[in-house]
Amino acid sequence: MAPLRIEPRDIAGHLPVGSRIWLHACSGESALIREGLEAADLRGLAFTGIFVPGLNRLAGLLAAGARIESFFMMPEFSGHEEQVRFLPFCYREIRLHLAANPPDAALVMVSPPDEAGLCSLGPVNDFIADLWPRIPRIIAHVNPLVPRTHGRSIPHDRFHAVIEGEAPLPVSDPSMDEVSARIAALARDLVPEGATIQAGLGRTPEAVLRGLTGHRDLSIHSGLIGDSTLDLLEAGALRADAPICAGVAIGSQRLYDAVARPAFRFAPPSVTHDIAQLAGFGRFVTVNSAIEVDLAGNGFAEATPKGLVSGPGGASDFAAGARGLQGLRLVVLPATAAGGTISRIVLPGRAAGPVSLGRFDTDAVVTQFGIADLRGASPAERRERLIAIAAPEHRAALADD
Repeated sequence: MAPLRIEPRDIAGHLPVGSRIWLHACSGESALIREGLEAADLRGLAFTGIFVPGLNRLAGLLAAGARIESFFMMPEFSGHEEQVRFLPFCYREIRLHLAANPPDAALVMVSPPDEAGLCSLGPVNDFIADLWPRIPRIIAHVNPLVPRTHGRSIPHDRFHAVIEGEAPLPVSDPSMDEVSARIAALARDLVPEGATIQAGLGRTPEAVLRGLTGHRDLSIHSGLIGDSTLDLLEAGALRADAPICAGVAIGSQRLYDAVARPAFRFAPPSVTHDIAQLAGFGRFVTVNSAIEVDLAGNGFAEATPKGLVSGPGGASDFAAGARGLQGLRLVVLPATAAGGTISRIVLPGRAAGPVSLGRFDTDAVVTQFGIADLRGASPAERRERLIAIAAPEHRAALADD
């Protein structure tokens, strides 16, 4: 049976009362779906998904009375604590949670159907790629601007209802600043030729990947890719056979125009974050950022002194997969914040928020002032090496304390 054709303002009326709904987000957020929901009364409905701070916008849903279940903290949650259920889970825990508690409905943005009637999930093959067969009601925004990628699809006739219309994908293109460029130049020599690389969200990991354009025979296996992956592909740094496997692409329109190429393969976290598969890569290099690193080597990426700003994400999954003789787990960060007045290399017990990457999840820390190789180091050696890559004006205070 063909799905119903509806308008955005009709979406809420097709969602079961009291239901929990998967909301396609990241770069798969539909402006038409969001605007349709914001105009409705959403009391009694709960929305869950992978919401990216600074990219996805949930304030309108909260204002309309919705409840939110999120795995990442968002700025717009402030003042709406009673409506928000924050679940700070790593990706393997999110998989278990969603498997035990599948949503009642889903709202997705997809490409128009191909000749076989399949609608591509485009650049966002996250948990919905595995979940959709278990979700009773799916409503889709069929968007001609969504690229048909080499990844998971949903049959058009599986949708309960569809809305149609063009809407651009959310864009993000972190620029490389001088500090990130210096960190990238240092990290470059740590990455071997032929490595498989994972990189996290943010300016500094993107800069590290952009610094590898002179390498050869690399491949990307990551939950997230940005424009840096396209830079590597176009520079000839990636291997010819299956160079890119990713769950989500977030970047500029240039990236979205490229992700339909055969070089890009998209897969859900059951593939991208599978620890057994990651452990088989051999030279697997993870590149993740942090807000702070303490002198024991613990990484903190979820909070500032003002409060929580993110969630655990997939960094610990990748760190577990890269643990081994040939794996290399890098944490990259600027040495200071607030114009140099605050050190981001901190004393144990002084960092904000929970530990995101434990001291056994990190092999080396890189700031613009150097590399602290923590492999095989004693606690005293760890402290000494980390102090050495702090900003010079903060080293004496760290050493004295």
